[in-house]
Amino acid sequence: MTTQDIIRLEDTFQIPTYKKFPLALVRGEGRFVWDADGKRYLDFYGGHCVTLLGHCPQPVVKAVQEQVANLIFYSNVAYSPVRAHAARRLAEMAPKGLGHVFFCNSGTEANETALKLARKHTGKSGIVAMEGDFHGRTLGSLATTWTQKYRAPYADVLPETHFVPFGDIDALKAVFEQNDNIAAVLIEPIQSMAGITTAPDTYFQAMRTLCDEHGVVLIFDEVQTGVGRTGTFSIAESFGMTPDLITLAKSLGSGVPVGAVLVADAIADGVEYGDQGTTFGGGMLAMAAVTATLEMIQKEQLMARAPVIFEQIMDAVGAQVQAVRGKGCLIGLELDGPAAPVLTALREAGVLAGSSGEPNVIRLMPPLTTTDDEIMLFGNCFAEALRQATSEQAA
Repeated sequence: MTTQDIIRLEDTFQIPTYKKFPLALVRGEGRFVWDADGKRYLDFYGGHCVTLLGHCPQPVVKAVQEQVANLIFYSNVAYSPVRAHAARRLAEMAPKGLGHVFFCNSGTEANETALKLARKHTGKSGIVAMEGDFHGRTLGSLATTWTQKYRAPYADVLPETHFVPFGDIDALKAVFEQNDNIAAVLIEPIQSMAGITTAPDTYFQAMRTLCDEHGVVLIFDEVQTGVGRTGTFSIAESFGMTPDLITLAKSLGSGVPVGAVLVADAIADGVEYGDQGTTFGGGMLAMAAVTATLEMIQKEQLMARAPVIFEQIMDAVGAQVQAVRGKGCLIGLELDGPAAPVLTALREAGVLAGSSGEPNVIRLMPPLTTTDDEIMLFGNCFAEALRQATSEQAA
């Protein structure tokens, strides 16, 4: 089948999700993917920030192949060695004090679970989230997602959320002082879809202190920043503080669907049988992928590559951009004009990158395994794409 055959077939039978790239991918290896027509693309998008180790990393492929031949699935109603090993490995890599794990299937499920844990632990129901945050599309997570177009159709059934400006500690303090029913603060440490928006380390440190003073659970949504993408397993480590709950997904299984919540010991102590449940969460294939992913990151010391890649990309784009945002392998390129034509030109040149809620910002999520030559390739393609887009706009 050609790319156009596949596009017609999928559009006929699948309800719309995203406005898709006009290509059909059939194979991936390392930092590259190939479409049905044989064209190769350097993938700096990673299917929504997923392929932290590149496509089809061999240790993960091998682990999943071996597991699928032994036992494809059994639920949490039975113990499993592959789940036990994944839980131990994840808990050992987590920040100190977050030594318990809940496995699920996605980032939005992880955020739902974290919100439930916080509400039970505190006996309160109020939630604070940030303007610009994106936490998922199931109803509990959707209530904490800022973008109106996602929330508006379901406003009547969504739990109330107090939204405050990202980076404004005084606004958060005011909500606490005016409301004694706040259970948790949920925050993306780097707001990815909002344009790779960040805040100073002191903001997160002050937030930790404020939550402690008011008995509020602090939840870091690290669905995109976690698993070493920014240079430390949790970005909180670079801030010099620790949240009470951390949610993970995206990179955790190298593309095999999986989510997780890292749970502070004090909160885990209050969890009882039946409080949480999941059929597919912690499934054997996902657990094999998680263990292999984490072992590869540790064995090859890949987290150390994150700041190096950031600096190399900054050097590669140079003065062609207004600013380089983000941290590690979660990067925003701020342009002086619309990103859309540059993204199109990049795709035509064989590079996949992402848009954001800011029309002038391109998002890059390169794997930790990206090589120097591949960054040079990106830099050359970016310069040509920017030149082409600028020329077409001027014409």
